[in-house]
Amino acid sequence: MRTFDFAPLYRSTVGFDRLFDMLDSSIRPDWPPYDIEKLGEDSYRISMAVAGFSASEIELTQEGTALLVTGSKTRDDDKRQYLHQGIANRSFKQTFSLADHVKVDGASLENGLLTITLVREVPEQLKPRRIAIGNAPAGASLGQQPQQIEQTARAAA
Repeated sequence: MRTFDFAPLYRSTVGFDRLFDMLDSSIRPDWPPYDIEKLGEDSYRISMAVAGFSASEIELTQEGTALLVTGSKTRDDDKRQYLHQGIANRSFKQTFSLADHVKVDGASLENGLLTITLVREVPEQLKPRRIAIGNAPAGASLGQQPQQIEQTARAAA
């Protein structure tokens, strides 16, 4: 696999660091593997395969619209001799970009699968609302203030 070094581009550009971070993360393999599911209109689930990690070795942090999942494996200092080591016990750091108003509802670790439940909670004042159309009093024009409309309605009566 080819690797690209974006360091020279970081040195010669200003303000494009986010673009280069996205390019850099797109060519790196995602570790650990994960699934993202849509469960309903406003609920989601991220499932990550974290075999060999305990709950105390995994940390979830939500800061604004970024969800950071970090796993740090403590090294065993015993003298094991592996003939084949296929289970990756390396530390990881995975960042997910969340939409506005999406929050972590809960997380669980079972059988090597970390499950993170997300919900979108839009505040009431930001939800769309239907506005009823009413009839204006007779003789009221569009540019009049409410006091002027009331005076026009009294004069017409």
